[in-house]
Amino acid sequence: MKWINHEIVTGVIVYGATQDMLAAAFAMGGAIFPDKVEGRLGASYWSWRAKHRGWSHWPVIYIALYAIMQLGWLQAHNEIAVYGSYVCIGALLHIAEDAVCGKVPCLFPWQKIGIKLFKVGSVTEYLFSMAVVVLTYIVHTQFMLK
Repeated sequence: MKWINHEIVTGVIVYGATQDMLAAAFAMGGAIFPDKVEGRLGASYWSWRAKHRGWSHWPVIYIALYAIMQLGWLQAHNEIAVYGSYVCIGALLHIAEDAVCGKVPCLFPWQKIGIKLFKVGSVTEYLFSMAVVVLTYIVHTQFMLK
């Protein structure tokens, strides 16, 4: 997915679940983290492409970091643990979002899974993102507000 769609989809999902704008903002930061650490596209597209959706998209890293923060190992810095958890959630949502438009690592960094519902940057991607936003709104209004 394009970064803008990662930001919108992740932000809406986290805000819909938490009603916390700061949590949504931290999750939105996490939503671009897996791509950001891979570096810029640079001079060679194929060099970048070979690294794309590699170790930075391995969910085990973010699950482990999330568990560390949730287990209270950072208890002295509780705010850091809480909002750091949302960065991890954002990264995990990024990986899940990428899994619907390609393959991402699963239990092992070399084991990639996913489906290709649409091509990155296509109209279908934007329609998919819009559908997630609308579905999140419907779920939120039907179940969360009661």
